[in-house]
Amino acid sequence: CDAKGNLDLADLEAKAAKHATRLSAVMITYPSTFGVFEDGVVHAIEIVHRHGGQVYMDGANMNAQVGLTSPGHMGADVCHLNNHKTLAIPHGGGGPGVGPICVKAHLAPFLPGHPELTKPDGSPLSTVGPVSAAPYGSAGVLPVTWSYIKLLGGRGMTQVSKTAILNANYMANRLRDHYSVLFTNENGMCAHEFILDTRVFGKTSGIQAIDIAKRLQDYGFHPPTMSWPVPNTIMIEPTESESKEELDKFCDAMIAIRAEIREIEEGKQSREDNILVNAPHTIAKVSAEEWTHAYSRQRAAYPLPYLRERKFWPSVARVDDAYGDLNLICSCPPLENYQ
Repeated sequence: CDAKGNLDLADLEAKAAKHATRLSAVMITYPSTFGVFEDGVVHAIEIVHRHGGQVYMDGANMNAQVGLTSPGHMGADVCHLNNHKTLAIPHGGGGPGVGPICVKAHLAPFLPGHPELTKPDGSPLSTVGPVSAAPYGSAGVLPVTWSYIKLLGGRGMTQVSKTAILNANYMANRLRDHYSVLFTNENGMCAHEFILDTRVFGKTSGIQAIDIAKRLQDYGFHPPTMSWPVPNTIMIEPTESESKEELDKFCDAMIAIRAEIREIEEGKQSREDNILVNAPHTIAKVSAEEWTHAYSRQRAAYPLPYLRERKFWPSVARVDDAYGDLNLICSCPPLENYQ
């Protein structure tokens, strides 16, 4: 990628030419995982094809494409669709996942087959074996996708894509004066998601992206994607599912957290014992007889007025995420209990 997060087309051209005899395929996500509609995507696909490769388009961000463009229109050879995410409501659907693979005609003979799928003459539809016991995926999810498409229709699904993009740009513009938006296009716009660069706070206040994520729980929000695709940043994807009221609540929470970080930067809260590094604050913690922090219980639990009307309390205080990722801890009863 170049400095703006776009595909480096010159580098792609050079590498495709260098490895042309061994070039199999390139995977492209569109819009990019950096949250930008890349102008050079069609050119990138042409480069790969010119040097004998195929292009697999990641369908993860299809909710910014539906009704506006398509992988086939751009020239991709393969694409998967996340029926449980792109074609479900609320966005994500709660799982399980169903991801049909769409291919151009020249790749159709290589698609997986199934004993239940045959040609009119009874011969196998494909010489490739099955990859799933259910040839069409989860019967629990597919009716949701079918209903979603039938109820919205083409015009409605296009509006969904536009709304996802509008919501992301609305939030990015509300937060732009408080955080740095890492990647945008030439017009300062993002696609359906955007990345807030929180790396600078480590130097100015000792605060990391994980501290912001934990503090968001005190505001009643499940934190968004953290440290991906860029380490120590926060990626926000509002989707089309949330109301403007909910978008504003989240923005208000992020702006309030920025003000809390500023207090640390200005020395009003210490780097070692502050409202972010101690987050989240559980009921047990704020109602305990002993309170040793310089900030109040009220600020810890009710940083904004709306939380006094409706508060979703975090169930546990902070855990050591890195330790948990690296150390397997068995919570099962000991083997002696089974003897």
